Amino acid sequence: MNISHVKTTDFTDQKPGTSGLRKAVSVFQQAHYLENFVQAIFSTIGPVTGQTLILGGDGRFYNREAIQIIIKMACASKYSRILVGQGGLLSTPAASCVIRKHQANGGIILSASHNPGGPNGDFGIKYNINNGGPAPEQITNAMYTYSKNISSYNIADIPDIDIDTLGNQRIGHTDIITIDPVADYAEQMSQLFDFEKIRKLFAGGFRLCFDAMHAINGPYAKEIFIDQLGAPAETLMNCTPLPDFGQGHPDPNLTYAADLVKVMNAADAPDFGAASDGDGDRNMVLGQNFFVTPSDSLAILAANATLAPGYADGIKGIARSMPTSQAADRVAAALGIPCFETPTGWKFFGNLLDADKVTLCGEESFGTGSNHIREKDGLWAVLFWLNILAERQESVEQIVTSHWQQYGRNVYSRHDYEEVESDSAERLMSNIKKQFDTLPGQRFGHYTIAFSDDFAYTDPIDNSISRQQGIRIGFTDGSRIVFRLSGTGTKGATLRVYLEQFEDQAEKQQQDAQAALSELIQIAEQLAEIKKHTGRDQPTVIT
Repeated sequence: MNISHVKTTDFTDQKPGTSGLRKAVSVFQQAHYLENFVQAIFSTIGPVTGQTLILGGDGRFYNREAIQIIIKMACASKYSRILVGQGGLLSTPAASCVIRKHQANGGIILSASHNPGGPNGDFGIKYNINNGGPAPEQITNAMYTYSKNISSYNIADIPDIDIDTLGNQRIGHTDIITIDPVADYAEQMSQLFDFEKIRKLFAGGFRLCFDAMHAINGPYAKEIFIDQLGAPAETLMNCTPLPDFGQGHPDPNLTYAADLVKVMNAADAPDFGAASDGDGDRNMVLGQNFFVTPSDSLAILAANATLAPGYADGIKGIARSMPTSQAADRVAAALGIPCFETPTGWKFFGNLLDADKVTLCGEESFGTGSNHIREKDGLWAVLFWLNILAERQESVEQIVTSHWQQYGRNVYSRHDYEEVESDSAERLMSNIKKQFDTLPGQRFGHYTIAFSDDFAYTDPIDNSISRQQGIRIGFTDGSRIVFRLSGTGTKGATLRVYLEQFEDQAEKQQQDAQAALSELIQIAEQLAEIKKHTGRDQPTVIT
């Protein structure tokens, strides 16, 4: 096997965000662009001689081409084994599962998550370490540093590998093993949840509508819901993975999963609706004409965890991202377990999970997961809900409203302003920070500000510090407004505004969230001057 040492020059924009490096497809198609970053991965985590690499992606446009490049570079780096998902496919949670099961050195996941795909869409690449979770900041920072000084990369001069046929191919000292992308993951789910009870639920006429949004979870849903749990074929919606996601936006929320929302709001709606995103790690759950916020979903899963076999002994603790509502905190307090508040980004949960401090984790951005892997997990969340529904024999709405009656309701919403001009978004955030010294004690309508800060997190395990993780405006009654610029987009900036207030009076818990939060929405505009800085009268997405 001949190895080429290809001369290259650095790119200045290869700093990974909260979920790896994401750019437009056209950026990754530049000569040497992908190769440079892959070499930065291998050189930073190396030496990798004799190690095992897991490789796969969400099937978006350019996935197959990138897989071939990475295989050739991994062979040149002398990996002993490369386990690649058949067809180049592997959901993000399945990749984490496979890394852990096969004790791999780590894995490369090709995805831009919930961002659109296709020739004019986005592409992404991230490295997950040997615990199955995203590489921590010290590693991604080292990759970025290497990328800025790179002068060459190594690649094997070999033909493209057959990634569509299961089995082993040996190239030099490397075994390239094409694996079933679903098998290991499906086996793990059957160990966590009561599949027999869920089968009986479907056999009794219970109806699920699952929308894979033409993304990676289609094959996983077919294997688990149809083949193993016996749900009827009409359970599945948009379950054929497509490189452009059917020209849709594979983000499971009320705006982009409109097909599912329409089904669930119809007079003859199924009992339960769910959707997942581009790489399969996010979820949305719905009842009949009833939306469950991700924050409430995390709290309800925690409160009912012992109903699932994999969590029958109880949970050690809960972790939530800072912008996620405090509903989970109330459950943790009732259970007498800790609840950790971390920055946004699943990698911040890794140390807590590895130290056995927490069992369940969640983010308001439609991500929920547990210690079974080190990623959020869309299908896992749906199966957890199905297990609870099978045990309690109540509707989604009944379970949620009962939860509110017991713990109170954290009325919550997120307003997204997508593709805002970056400089304008930064000015908006800067102007809020300039008010910090004078905001505490100020009264806005019925609300008085208790504190304002830019959230910083000290990891309780390794004492690393992450600063500037989002602006918090806290009120004396426990209500909150949070402003944050998201790092998951590739065009401009996404301004996210999070609004939350607590309601313990049962007669008020059923009110519409936007109506209940209307005064906080006005205060957010007053504090941030959103319309002035963004030019927008309304958010792009409201969840």
